[in-house]
Amino acid sequence: MSLAARTHAVLQEALDVYQDSPRATSWLQRQLTRFDDPLRLAVVGPRGSGRSTLLAALAGEQPQGEMTWFRTSPGRSQDELMLMDTPAIDGGAAPSTIEGICMDADAVLYLVRRPSGADLSFLHTLQDHPVARAAAVNALIVLSRADELGGGRVDAVISARQVARRYRVAPEVAGLCQDVVPVAGLPALAARTLTEPEFAVLRTLATVPREELEPRLLSADRFAAAEFPAPVAASDRAALLARFGIFGVRLAMTLIRRGADTLPALAGQLVPRSGLADLREAIDGYFVARRDVLKARSALIGLEVVLRIEPRPATAGLAAELERLLAGAHDFRELRLVAALQTGRTSFSAELKAEALRLLGAGGTSRAARLGPDQVLPAVRRWRDQAENPELSAGERRAAAVVLRSCEAMANGTI
Repeated sequence: MSLAARTHAVLQEALDVYQDSPRATSWLQRQLTRFDDPLRLAVVGPRGSGRSTLLAALAGEQPQGEMTWFRTSPGRSQDELMLMDTPAIDGGAAPSTIEGICMDADAVLYLVRRPSGADLSFLHTLQDHPVARAAAVNALIVLSRADELGGGRVDAVISARQVARRYRVAPEVAGLCQDVVPVAGLPALAARTLTEPEFAVLRTLATVPREELEPRLLSADRFAAAEFPAPVAASDRAALLARFGIFGVRLAMTLIRRGADTLPALAGQLVPRSGLADLREAIDGYFVARRDVLKARSALIGLEVVLRIEPRPATAGLAAELERLLAGAHDFRELRLVAALQTGRTSFSAELKAEALRLLGAGGTSRAARLGPDQVLPAVRRWRDQAENPELSAGERRAAAVVLRSCEAMANGTI
């Protein structure tokens, strides 16, 4: 029986136990309902981190209200998420606000402007709950001003990816999130919502001789200055800065000159170069593909809250089942190991890593996506050998044991 099915069953049992408590039954019924709802993804960060910009970039439009729909793959309704806008999380955030986000969201994008001195207290708060601490698999850190990390150069996001690779293995970060992804928010939003008039201005700007344009792209002030080669008006340049930022304008100029001379072509190249495509892929792999696991995680947190707030003798069995579910939830171990392998926190040889990721469901969680039917027993034997291999480090043997457990689950039909 899957984790989601076992969680559903224990919630039904809890409803029977608490049938005389309207508050508890309402809360438990809410957890059951969430199994049928889209995954809830909260965009969280301090003031100035670009929450609204990134939210709009993901949605492809300016959200109207606190919730908006988002699909990682257009046309695939099963990949639908509910994006949650949130108040700024900083030193002045009320504990009730932070607690509300922790309880309402199935997964979280936590935005920071730069790694140095980043306030990660929210992510620590996210793990204050005992269930959340046992299953710390629902957060991504987003370096949301990636262009600033690279000094606004055309290759700024590439430089920011190097920063992210170092940051994701830092001891203070590794246990708090699945991965660290850099995104240049303004160009990402501009790419998703680029208009024909804006594109026309960009194309006109690209006709200015390079030797005249380049000095004016050195800073936002120079680009906005009145002394500028015709025929691009100051008001048009100001509008471009507001929409793209100076990094986005530089990048758009480079792409147009390299052949992206239509609106779809430019938008199509800006999305991956802004880092937005990487973020969508991370959301898809870490969250959407495991939505049933993350929803079960949220429901178990909700169950623990009820058991703690309204204890009674009849709930001893529920509490024991909750502990058994957490102790035996291999789904959480799979998610953690997928992240550890993809980020370099855990290492295997290239061949073992590729096989491990496939067996763990990184390329698809179904049995067919993981392994062919005649390959299961050989895989069990191979990974049992790896789990006992003295040439591997202790960490690698522990990782191999998780892969072995996935293979055994396929062998006994639970996957």
